[in-house]
Amino acid sequence: MFSKATEYALRATIYIAKKSTEEKKISIAEIADAIDSPQSFTAKILQSLTKDNKVVSSVRGPNGGFYLTEKAKKLPVISILRAMSEDDILEKCVLGLKKCSEVTPCPMHFQYKPIKQELIKLFASKTIQQLANEFKEGEMYINNTK
Repeated sequence: MFSKATEYALRATIYIAKKSTEEKKISIAEIADAIDSPQSFTAKILQSLTKDNKVVSSVRGPNGGFYLTEKAKKLPVISILRAMSEDDILEKCVLGLKKCSEVTPCPMHFQYKPIKQELIKLFASKTIQQLANEFKEGEMYINNTK
């Protein structure tokens, strides 16, 4: 549904929310390893997430790393999609048609409409902290190596 970058952004944010504090920051290497993502790709993704401290915060230097503030943990998951410029995917036609609407529907429009509304509701109501709380290592996974 989302680009690979956004999938990694979601997984990275969940991991950072679960494992970091403002005192305990997480390295890019640890994040990349935890979400099974190439380190350079993870760095690029984190750059989007840390822009203007919208979702993830970072500190440079030997004791630096990535973390989420308490305020950021309360953000809805759709904030991650916005930071990755993919929140519009929830509004688009499932077949990718530009003119799909109630007046000119695609063959899946009316079946997909309630699903799309539920997805929007889910991403707008579920917080980053809720996902982090629900993530249990050994029971739930945020990488493909298990």
